[in-house]
Amino acid sequence: MHEHVPSSTDHSHDDHSHHDHGHDSSSLGRRDLLRGAVVLGIGAAGATIAAPAAAAATPAAVVPARAAGARTADVRTADAPPSLAPDPEAPADAPPGALAGVAVAAPTIASCNTWGAEAARGTIDTVSTNPNKILIHHTASANVTDYSQAAGYQIARDIQQWHFANGWVDTGQHLTVSRGGYVMEGRHGSLSRLQNGSGMVVGAHAPGQNSQAIGIENQGTYTSATPPAQLWSRLVELCAYICDQYGIAPTQIYGHRDYTATACPGDVLYSMLPQLRSEVAAALAGTSWSVIVDNTSSGFAAGASWLTSSFSAERYGASYRYATPAEVSDLATFSAAIPSDGSYRVEAWFPGIDGYNTSTPFIVYTGTGSSTIRVDQSTGGGAWLSLGTYAMTAGTRTVVAVSRWTQGTAYVIADAIRITRL
Repeated sequence: MHEHVPSSTDHSHDDHSHHDHGHDSSSLGRRDLLRGAVVLGIGAAGATIAAPAAAAATPAAVVPARAAGARTADVRTADAPPSLAPDPEAPADAPPGALAGVAVAAPTIASCNTWGAEAARGTIDTVSTNPNKILIHHTASANVTDYSQAAGYQIARDIQQWHFANGWVDTGQHLTVSRGGYVMEGRHGSLSRLQNGSGMVVGAHAPGQNSQAIGIENQGTYTSATPPAQLWSRLVELCAYICDQYGIAPTQIYGHRDYTATACPGDVLYSMLPQLRSEVAAALAGTSWSVIVDNTSSGFAAGASWLTSSFSAERYGASYRYATPAEVSDLATFSAAIPSDGSYRVEAWFPGIDGYNTSTPFIVYTGTGSSTIRVDQSTGGGAWLSLGTYAMTAGTRTVVAVSRWTQGTAYVIADAIRITRL
C-alpha cells in the first residue's frame, strides 16, 4: 500500500544525473516515484522519576496578560527562543583552528549491503574532487511513526526500487536518514568515499549539483510537520561528520529548493536550515551539546490520564500528550543525561491552540532544586519557547515536568523539550 504524495510536495523537473550514461535522465521526476508505505506506529514509555523539591535558579519567564485575539506567543523570556524563520545571513563558520584536537564522531551508517540493497544496474561514476556543499531533501513520503531500524532499512529499499523504476542505475541520494534516526548509505560507494574523505560518487538528486553536493534524504514530508527528534539529532551529527571529512563549512548546507524549482525539503525543514548550520558549527567547534526529548522518546513518562493526540500540525514530531487540569500530583516528565555541571537553556515545544490552558505549569529541575514557570499554551505554538537558563549539575534525571495542577478545564500539553549547554 502506498501513500499518494500531493503534487505540491513533489519535486518538479527533477533530479537526474548526466553522469550515469543516460539512465538517470528519465522524464519521470524523482518525487513522482517517492511513495511511502503505510506502517504500524509504535510509542515509547518509561518510569516516572521522583523530583527534588527545593527551589533553585529563578527563571526569566513570566505570564503577562494575553491580548484579545493575539496569535503570537505571549509568554516570552529575556532569553528569547531561536526563530525558525530563514536567516538573511548564514551563521559564522567555526573559527580557524577550531577543529584542532576535536574529533567529530562518525555516526553509525548502514552500508548498502547492511540494509539489503540490490546491485546497481549500471555504471556509477565517481569524481576525484571533494564535494563543496550538502543538500538537504525530504522524501515527501508518509510521516510514519514506526521508528525502528527495520522500518529505516525498508525505506532505503523502497527508495532504491522507486529510483530503479525511474530508469536510474541506483538510489539517487548519497545518504538517507529515517524518521527513527537511522542513517543509511544511499548510492553504492558513497560511504567508502565519505569515510576516506577523498572524492565522491556522482549522485542523482539535484541537476547541476550531483558531482558537487552530498545529497541527504530525510524520510517524511516536512511542509507543515517538524522532523522527529531522533531524525534531527542524527542529521546534525551526520552533517558535522561530512563537513569534517571533506572540509565543508557549515554555511554550505542548503536545501534542494536553493538549486532546483521544487518544494523540497518542505517549508518547515527548510526554515530550520539556519538552526542546522548553527548546530553543525557548534559540533565542529567541539562546544555543542543539545538534546531533544519528545513525548515518543524513551526519556518521556506519563500516566494514563495523559492522552495522545496528533490533532495540531504545530506539534513536534508525530504526536503530543494532553490532560485535563486536576489538583493531583500527576506529572508528564522529560528525562535526560546532563553531561556536566554548567549553564543550560531549557526550551519547550507545543501546539498553541485557542482553548488550551493559559497557565500550564512547567517545572525545571536543576539537580539542586526546581523552578516552576507558567506558560500560556493557547497561542504561540509550533516553535521553541525558552523556559529560562539554569545552572545545572551533571546526572541523569527528570529535567522538565508538565503538571496538571492548574486552574480551569482547558487541556495542558506535553509535547517536546530541548536542553542546550551554553
